[in-house]
Amino acid sequence: MDIKAYIESGILELYVAGVLSDKENQEVYELLQKHPELLQEVLEIEEAVLKLTASVSPHAIDFDSFKGKLDGTDTKVIDLKPKKPRWISYTGWAASIVLAGGLLWTLNTNKQLEADIQTAEIENSYLEQQIEAAKTDLAATKNLLDVLRDKNILSVPLGGTENFANTYAKVYWNKADNTIYLDAQGLPPLPAGKVYQVWSLTLDPLTPTSLGTIDEFNTDDNKIFAIANANESQAFGITLEPEGGSESPTMEQLYTLGIVDSAP
Repeated sequence: MDIKAYIESGILELYVAGVLSDKENQEVYELLQKHPELLQEVLEIEEAVLKLTASVSPHAIDFDSFKGKLDGTDTKVIDLKPKKPRWISYTGWAASIVLAGGLLWTLNTNKQLEADIQTAEIENSYLEQQIEAAKTDLAATKNLLDVLRDKNILSVPLGGTENFANTYAKVYWNKADNTIYLDAQGLPPLPAGKVYQVWSLTLDPLTPTSLGTIDEFNTDDNKIFAIANANESQAFGITLEPEGGSESPTMEQLYTLGIVDSAP
């Protein structure tokens, strides 16, 4: 674009004067955003318009200063028609208001656009995190299904004991990698200050070995936990213990118990 030729065309003066069509105003406005030289020219034209407006504004007249000169003097009465103010006095102000309003609108629009972009970036980041979490959950679920479908997995149902008849759980024992998968969906939420502790048992003589505590039971959604178990377990039990667990099971708080069937 030939900036010099465009300035010399006089269209910027017409823009400031406010006499262009809506379409022409929009075209000039868009060019002002792209070319700082044109915007500077408009500002200079506006300044010139304001100075011109001030120069043609009516000045206050001090009648007292020459009133005495008129007293006692014959004067002719001449009817004067009030002069019409030059159109530039009004269009200059109008153009100034329009230009200022346009610049303010642009500034506000840019700020809103920046805010919208920032919001979109935050939403995209959150969405990406959700997608990654979903992928992780899907991979974990697929892995769990593969484990449970393994023909060598031992399934051990744990029924509720006398005092906790409505509770239940299930152990899936993979001897190949010394891991059990505990489905504890049938246990009630933990009371404050308590944890569930999982035990591996041999029956003759009865010997309990702790497999650890389930500290995150209340916050876990699917209630399935992978637990290391290198023992030759003959049974599994779950007790309710104080936080941190116990060295030996509290038999009065034995919620579930299940015997291992040697056949898969």
